[in-house]
Amino acid sequence: MTRIDRLDSELLKRLNLNARAGVAELAGQLGISRNTVVARLQRLEDLGILKGYQPVIDLEAAGLPVQAFVGLELDQRQLAQVITALGEIPEVLEVTTQAGREDLLVKVAAATLTQLQQAVGRMIAIRGVRHSNTTMSISTPMPYRVQPLLDHLTSEAGWGRSTALPG
Repeated sequence: MTRIDRLDSELLKRLNLNARAGVAELAGQLGISRNTVVARLQRLEDLGILKGYQPVIDLEAAGLPVQAFVGLELDQRQLAQVITALGEIPEVLEVTTQAGREDLLVKVAAATLTQLQQAVGRMIAIRGVRHSNTTMSISTPMPYRVQPLLDHLTSEAGWGRSTALPG
């Protein structure tokens, strides 16, 4: 069941392009009232779809050109403790659970290869980590995105209750 419609998707697209856009600006771009923008944003937040407004950080420009994905195989009884311990390693950007040989996929960034190696060393020293497999990231030709999927999902969902589609 679709939880968003095309208007929601367009609103999210505009926020992805400029998270600093104000309500009046968004309303003008979409041809809707400011109250509709406020109500839609509140609804998206209440549903947990819109989790926040964050700057996009260029890690390389910030002095962290070395990025990698570290797969960790665990004693699964130690999962919670391992995740807590990973959260204490500053180089860890994100941790996801996965199916397959490795139980966790850890995205990391560092200034140098030596610092990456040290971070991985701290990971494998965590009680419950059995094995690691590091894959270096060379470039990101397609950064994280959701808008094409949202556009596809809402392509036939309508544009709200009473507002015509923009021309």
